[in-house]
Amino acid sequence: MLLGYNTNGFAHHRLEDTLSILADLGYQSVALTVDYNALNPYTRDLPARCTFIRRHLERLKLRCVIETGARFLLDPRRKHQPTLISPEASERERRYDFLCRCIEIAQHVNASAVSFWSGSSTDSADECVLMDRLVENCKRLCDVVCKSSLVLAFEPEPGMFIDTMARFAQLYRQVDQPFFGLTLDIGHLHCQGETPIADHVRRWAKDLFNVHIEDMRHGVHEHLMFGDGEIDFGPVLKALNDIGYAYEVNVELSRHSHDAVETARKAIAFLHSALRS
Repeated sequence: MLLGYNTNGFAHHRLEDTLSILADLGYQSVALTVDYNALNPYTRDLPARCTFIRRHLERLKLRCVIETGARFLLDPRRKHQPTLISPEASERERRYDFLCRCIEIAQHVNASAVSFWSGSSTDSADECVLMDRLVENCKRLCDVVCKSSLVLAFEPEPGMFIDTMARFAQLYRQVDQPFFGLTLDIGHLHCQGETPIADHVRRWAKDLFNVHIEDMRHGVHEHLMFGDGEIDFGPVLKALNDIGYAYEVNVELSRHSHDAVETARKAIAFLHSALRS
């Protein structure tokens, strides 16, 4: 596995500085959250920025995953809206277009995967209707990535339409594409009582393309520094080793940007210690 860090935890840094800091701290990968200050897909100089960032990643020997969870990039007034399950077709198309742009960015910077989620429902549509909207757009995205070496890594997220592993399993069966797999967030599993976490790692081994890691408490969706929550990480890391997981394990502490460097330093020290033991 490759230890990495999500750039949403460096919200007050320039992207190139973030990458340099993470490499200096010993990280091997980066979860690059596309946002206003990080490869904004709607800027004119995007191709040149992608080229610069790709070369910077290569110099630093950092692997990369593209994350698409920017809070207000598509709508400055509504967090994480619109989505692939929005009631208006035009709004679903906006999210789909954004994700297609993120796929293009991923290709430019040689990322291994594009990670995304369902979003939350804003209308009273039946669950079957919401699932149909989501499946249709996931299949469309699979048609886009099938022409590349990329994969799509879908993340179940508390409070969203696809929130649990059981709901993800339903979606996975309906999408049924080889390019469509899983982003597994360790904290989310603990938060929702989906334990033992190691069992999920083993069950989804062949479709596990991306991992988020942080501490968390049961029933509270708050990303915490390691040691501030309740998770026993030993069995989780052992399970990842046992399945031969060779992709990114990215720390996600988006609310720690005020102390980003020290937080990233403590996080990698904890993970190295946990792996040794």
